Amino acid sequence: MNLLTLSNVSKAYAGVPALTGVALTIAPGEIHALMGENGAGKSTLIKILAGVVAPDEAEIAIDGRAVTIDDPEAAFAHGLRFIHQELNTVPTLSVAENIFLGRSYPRRIGGLIDWRRLAAMAREALGRLGISHIDPRAGMGRLGTGDRMLVNISAAFLDTANADARLYVMDEPTAALTGAEAERLFSVLRAIRESGRSVIYVSHRLDEVMHLCDRVTVLRDGEAIATRPIAGTSQNDIIRMMIGRQVDQAYPHALAAPRDDAALAVRDLEGGAVGPLSFELRKGEIVGIAGLAGAGQSDVLKLLMRAEKVHRGTILIDGKAELPGGLAGAWRSRLAYVPRERRSEGLVLTRPIAENITLAHLGRFSRGGAFLARGREKAIATARGEEVRLKARGLRQLCYELSGGNQQKVVFARALSVEPKVLLLDEPTRGVDVGAKFDIYSLIRVWSARGMAVLVASSDFPELIGMCDRIMVMRAGKIATVLEAAGLSEEELLGHCYGAGAPRDAPGTSGREARQ
Repeated sequence: MNLLTLSNVSKAYAGVPALTGVALTIAPGEIHALMGENGAGKSTLIKILAGVVAPDEAEIAIDGRAVTIDDPEAAFAHGLRFIHQELNTVPTLSVAENIFLGRSYPRRIGGLIDWRRLAAMAREALGRLGISHIDPRAGMGRLGTGDRMLVNISAAFLDTANADARLYVMDEPTAALTGAEAERLFSVLRAIRESGRSVIYVSHRLDEVMHLCDRVTVLRDGEAIATRPIAGTSQNDIIRMMIGRQVDQAYPHALAAPRDDAALAVRDLEGGAVGPLSFELRKGEIVGIAGLAGAGQSDVLKLLMRAEKVHRGTILIDGKAELPGGLAGAWRSRLAYVPRERRSEGLVLTRPIAENITLAHLGRFSRGGAFLARGREKAIATARGEEVRLKARGLRQLCYELSGGNQQKVVFARALSVEPKVLLLDEPTRGVDVGAKFDIYSLIRVWSARGMAVLVASSDFPELIGMCDRIMVMRAGKIATVLEAAGLSEEELLGHCYGAGAPRDAPGTSGREARQ
């Protein structure tokens, strides 16, 4: 008997189908991958299962018995636990309080909160993931992105000893984790499988799915295309099911060679714990930044955009000094930036697509400096939206309604709307499906062929090797070496990140270990 059976699940938004007759079965004691391009319907299906979104039609059965899940409390009561891709944390509360969100706090006699027991139970939940470096009493807002995700995950495992927790639904849980952290999570998931409970695992990382899961169900355009056992299914098979075509290559070929003249020249740049840095990017060149966690990759981009304070140094764009005015001056100098955290740093989620695309340069669409020229704004937003292959109901759709991949495309559309001379990218394809990744890579190739220089910080080492002309390796806030990407292996790049003589089998030998 199946632990979970979903039948005829359908949902439309404003007449546009998001899911059409989807069926899914989860057996006891299995890790079941749910895959599909951004916008395929994965998030909608999860929200229906969580009781957050009401389906137009759906039949849900647990242990063969029909149930109704019309709110999150009902989902919890039926033993369903959810870990979402976007962090659901309260920065002003402690780690322990965040772990207990939505649950009753332990109480002393008389009804007072037992803070000591609360911290002890939170520490136990963290311990199930092998986490000892996070203090349950620490403020959540003081943690980095990876640690906040670990707390988010730990909350779902607070009651793993409770038989009522039957099915864990995880949406991109490793997106902000290092390789070692991800492996600890996988160990916990395998233990859950051995106990007879199950996991729905949503991920764009094919290597994780092949390594961890028992079966995979692929959604495409709101329909369930197929369910296959992982054994006997190749990565290419899954890609073909996801996008409806064969992808012959992961990274598109360069369309033109870099030019000789410099688009960006940096001299003795210092800020925070980074620097001094000196380097150049030629027009049409794609240069990567690699390094272990904390090496300063993201900080370099923020310094160039003046999003962080520059202590000293010179930034020249086309041989001219960057315009004053901080972040606004950088945009006016035609530097463009795609930040790592698209939801918190890259988008105004409650505003329409068109406004987000033109947000960085409203002056171009103003009349007399006071009124927006909506027609011109719409024309630019339409052109850029088409260029990035944005999938949406229209330019007035609010950004929070979009899938993660389409949100990222909106951020790219805004960056390209200034026709940048230099494009700065921080983890540009994190949490993006294979089809959207190829769209983004193709877009970068087209614009670099026009002469735009690209500087990309990424913990995806194959991405850096596949897309870049050169790769700068950072250690302790400084550029340690610069490598030609052609012919470079992932192992060699990782070795340079660890420093001269670093062992090739050092802990965390995947590119993800470099994630900040």
